[in-house]
Amino acid sequence: MIAAILSLTLLGAALGIILGVANKFLQVEGNPLVDELIAMMPGSNCGQCGFPGCSGAATAIADGSAAPTCCPPGGKSLAAAIAAKLGLSVDLSAMADDGPKIAMVAEELCIGCCRCSKVCPTDAIIGAAKQVHNVFREACTGCSSCVEKCPTEALVMKPVPVTLQHWVMPKPLAA
Repeated sequence: MIAAILSLTLLGAALGIILGVANKFLQVEGNPLVDELIAMMPGSNCGQCGFPGCSGAATAIADGSAAPTCCPPGGKSLAAAIAAKLGLSVDLSAMADDGPKIAMVAEELCIGCCRCSKVCPTDAIIGAAKQVHNVFREACTGCSSCVEKCPTEALVMKPVPVTLQHWVMPKPLAA
């Protein structure tokens, strides 16, 4: 019994050292610009941009194969921030931006089919099978993946409601 424990401990230690050395010498350096762009993006990995998640979109933007306006949940503010980061000029007039939106459930229409919760990338939809679902506001990123999957059209995208936690003093008007 002691011999088995000792041999497995030595085997684990040896393999751990080998993996540590391999990590040090075989490490692939990533593009730091891509990491910065990923940090700026919403992080919902919804796929609305046509890329497999925010990391794919950030890589394409850094390579120049995608425009800074490719992220619909990020809106105009993200596109302007990415363009400023890359030193590009971008035309934001064609981009529709109604501000941040989150999903809302019309409880009288929800049948509890769970299709919306299965596609939500941030697990913002709360509910069980054959029960009325609800959306956890703080977790919803506004990707609208759930709206397309709802068979009863119980989910709609609405502007973020103004609450005490989200209220921002408006800028004064220019005289």
